[in-house]
Amino acid sequence: MDRLFAPWRIEWVERDDDGEYDCPFCGLPAEEPGDDRENNVLVRGDRAVVVLNNYPYNPGHAMVIPREHTGDYRDLDDETLLEHARLLGRTVDAVDAALEPDGFNTGTNLGGRVAGGSIGDHLHTHVVPRWEGDTSFMPVVADTTVIVEAVAKTYDRLHDAFARQDGTSTPDDGAVRLDRGH
Repeated sequence: MDRLFAPWRIEWVERDDDGEYDCPFCGLPAEEPGDDRENNVLVRGDRAVVVLNNYPYNPGHAMVIPREHTGDYRDLDDETLLEHARLLGRTVDAVDAALEPDGFNTGTNLGGRVAGGSIGDHLHTHVVPRWEGDTSFMPVVADTTVIVEAVAKTYDRLHDAFARQDGTSTPDDGAVRLDRGH
């Protein structure tokens, strides 16, 4: 049997799930802003948020998530679509500035659980940085992915990169807030 030590996952296993939200993506924007670092919320907009993935494919794997609970892109109004698109671009810029990847994969999960892994019916767009040679023998031979940086460290790097972007402000303990002029 192969074992991969991942102690950070115990937080997910032991989480206090009070059932207030059926969808974890709906719960994130409702959490207190002071809990943003703990919840990996990098940016809060009026209509969307940027969250660092708890179980990344690569360091810097983030998601842009509309606040509206829908699995259908066509349900989003124009203002939400615009903010989502702008946050997608800003996320690529922040990851590029903080981690200097060689490229990116982006993709929007639509259509419910079949498209969104363990998150059903709440669309979200993944931003996954890629580096030349980041696919090693581990996924091929051992069906295992190695993440080379702790999620908390990546959060700090991306949080700082978002905070440096024009039009943002940030408290020390929370997500970057969007300046409505940008």
